[in-house]
Amino acid sequence: MENIYNTKNSVIETEPDTLVNTEKTFDLKCPFSVPAFSEKSEYVPELDNSYKFDPSTTLAILAGFANNKRVLVQGFHGTGKSTHIEQVAARLNWPCIRINLDSHISRIDLIGKDIIKLKDNKQITEFQDGILPWSYQNPVALVFDEYDAGRPDVMFVIQRILESNGRLTLLDQSRVIKPHNYFRLFATANTVGLGDSTGLYHGTQQINQGQLDRWNIITSLNYLDSKEENKIVLSKVEKLNNKEGKDIIQSMVATADLTRTGFVNGDISTVMSPRTVITWAENYIIFKDIKYSFEITFLNRCDELERQIINEYFQRSFGFDIETDEKDK
Repeated sequence: MENIYNTKNSVIETEPDTLVNTEKTFDLKCPFSVPAFSEKSEYVPELDNSYKFDPSTTLAILAGFANNKRVLVQGFHGTGKSTHIEQVAARLNWPCIRINLDSHISRIDLIGKDIIKLKDNKQITEFQDGILPWSYQNPVALVFDEYDAGRPDVMFVIQRILESNGRLTLLDQSRVIKPHNYFRLFATANTVGLGDSTGLYHGTQQINQGQLDRWNIITSLNYLDSKEENKIVLSKVEKLNNKEGKDIIQSMVATADLTRTGFVNGDISTVMSPRTVITWAENYIIFKDIKYSFEITFLNRCDELERQIINEYFQRSFGFDIETDEKDK
């Protein structure tokens, strides 16, 4: 994060200068015009041409970009919440910065701090803006990951900028910053700010309802349809794009779907994301062993008390037990 605003410390001069064809770009009819940049800058995320967009979530995110609305994307981990925002930004060529609100992110990381530097061969103290003032003054989409895990002191800093035309007051500097016309704010969360009653997301907490009310749009993102996930895994692991490989991937996705159902029902505490399925397929290509690649990709990080349940998911999808030698199936 420091490299973004410390070594560069630059101002993004460009602004949106074109409109995107949402029907062509996102396969989505949009009731409003969506601005975009004609040229890509260094802050624009890398484009993933195989990414599959969820229509409802995409519409909500586009509304945030087009109408300067604060958008919170909620859903279970592994659904691709942050990636969804990034891939929309990538197609708009919109500069996008992600910050994970883990326990190590503090107020000074966001606002800035005094640093000692040499000037005319003399040591002087100078205030260095954090990522928040820098983003606030540029046409940047700022994304807060794990929003419901942020520390209280950090959350109150963020509350200052939740108003679309709100000014950021830096008391340490007696300075008031006006937002750039194309500054945009997004966040992702596993819960919807009401706390975690399931025990699945340690570290999450209730969000001040006054703050939650300032998010203009709250959308939920669920796991992909199995057919769509099959297509994505195949596009990422082309060596399995044959009859045998397609059957294997279909069984992998079926296993993942069972873990997600079990996760939602509270039967297991670890879930397979689409990213995990892709990694499993890649490991299978390396080791040529379904069982072993499954173990090193997913099973070995699961609770030992839950492995029997996960074994059942595997058996239902592949037709043989993890404990059984694959050659004997």
